[in-house]
Amino acid sequence: MHAWDVSPKEAIGIQKALQSHVNLTDDYGDIKTVAGVDVGFEKDNTITRAAIVVLDVKTLEVIQTSIAQHPTSFPYVPGLLSFREVPAVLEAMLKLSAEPDLLLCDGQGIAHPRRFGIAAHLGLLLDIPAVGVAKSRLIGTHDEVPPEKGSFVPLMDKGEQIGVVLRTRANVKPLYISPGHRVSIASAPKLVMKYVTKYRLPETTRHAHKLASGV
Repeated sequence: MHAWDVSPKEAIGIQKALQSHVNLTDDYGDIKTVAGVDVGFEKDNTITRAAIVVLDVKTLEVIQTSIAQHPTSFPYVPGLLSFREVPAVLEAMLKLSAEPDLLLCDGQGIAHPRRFGIAAHLGLLLDIPAVGVAKSRLIGTHDEVPPEKGSFVPLMDKGEQIGVVLRTRANVKPLYISPGHRVSIASAPKLVMKYVTKYRLPETTRHAHKLASGV
């Protein structure tokens, strides 16, 4: 663990130092539980509200939820959102009775300027396999995604593949999927699609988004 009360410049240095420890190979076993992670804000952004929803992978039923509210101390800086959000998520993780086998985080994995979005940050700190499931693109370029459900194209940045752009529903805006830790680029979209039903978002982050938003 590292300090959170740092300047943006120090935060960038921490990202660069930790990124080399991210594991982009499939290093996970039998996945029985999967957790969705999302973060919202309350009281004019002064309180960070982290939500975790744990699902049984066979039934996709919610088996546990956790919420943590933490004073927001880090400013809003694109590319450094994990420093604003992760402290609350770590508090929420401590409230779970058991550690989930996989994290699907609302946000980026390695599809990030320094290859260290929230899914990479959380996955590395907790040493849990993690995937970033983002609703919008932070960086990178890609071709048009075919309209069929489950189709995807590579997300590229500076000649390097940093994730995929995945169509989770036919003719619906795609999601930006990138591995965070202990998951490969090839496996990330396959894992996400396992938890997709009839909605754009997988059941994991769909439930977590509702909880983080107070819906």
